Amino acid sequence: MIIDKLFERVAKNGHVCVGLDTDYSYLPENFAAKFSSKGEAVFQYNKALIDATIDIVACYKVQIAYYEALGIEGMECYRNTLAYLREKDAIIIADIKRGDIAKTAEMYAKAHFTGDFEADFITVNPYMGMDSISPYLPYVQNNDKGLFVLIRTSNEGAKDIEYIETADQRHVYNVVGEKINTLGREHLGQCGFSAIGGVMGCTHADEAAEVRRQLDSTFFLIPGYGAQGGKAEDIALYLKKGNGGVVNASRSILLAYRKVENGAENFAECSRKEAIRMRDDILKYAK
Repeated sequence: MIIDKLFERVAKNGHVCVGLDTDYSYLPENFAAKFSSKGEAVFQYNKALIDATIDIVACYKVQIAYYEALGIEGMECYRNTLAYLREKDAIIIADIKRGDIAKTAEMYAKAHFTGDFEADFITVNPYMGMDSISPYLPYVQNNDKGLFVLIRTSNEGAKDIEYIETADQRHVYNVVGEKINTLGREHLGQCGFSAIGGVMGCTHADEAAEVRRQLDSTFFLIPGYGAQGGKAEDIALYLKKGNGGVVNASRSILLAYRKVENGAENFAECSRKEAIRMRDDILKYAK
């Protein structure tokens, strides 16, 4: 199962998930100037970063909005980036955050689990209800695909809905997480985690132990490390015996060269060093 493959990558390479949320403005000017289109420049930048990090990270998350914003050439770049990741046997999380029902959700599943935009996992939004998840399940069951379902996010606005208290004095995100964990038990891998994972921000460390206890078989995609305030010691609280989660980092890796004098000349190596720093920081606490 794809979740077992991800579990094994974490055990081998650590917890880092490189976010290829690549805006054209992030590219070094001298590098970008080599290419005739923004889409081609972004693809070549992604390709260089993938080559530099493939042996030291667990997976890659590709946020589709950055590519949609470039129009047709952006979507070609998105397609080419996914194809290159598959060529390198990388595990791909397509960050599309779809949240709809019935035939529309079926089409989203087909679009992002097959064809030009095929990925291993996709992110989905459950806040329309569990029938917004069910159209994806045949691909999980029959095509070895996986989901990361939004449970508790790392943004400030999470408190607007996710933290509303229910009649039994839980939070909305607790209810959603419980439903996802229960559903996920029907899709367990040999590693003990489900191919139906959850997005779980690490910015509320005080809740981490209870969250991990409640969602015992849910593999986490964890945002919030670094700039949003999450620390490596916080990450460890969301893991089980050092596994069970990957930690996303986007701009800190994509823009690592800007923190180094003359870094633009060796931007991929700067990204590699930042990914290694992050990997090792988390591994110090992930037991």
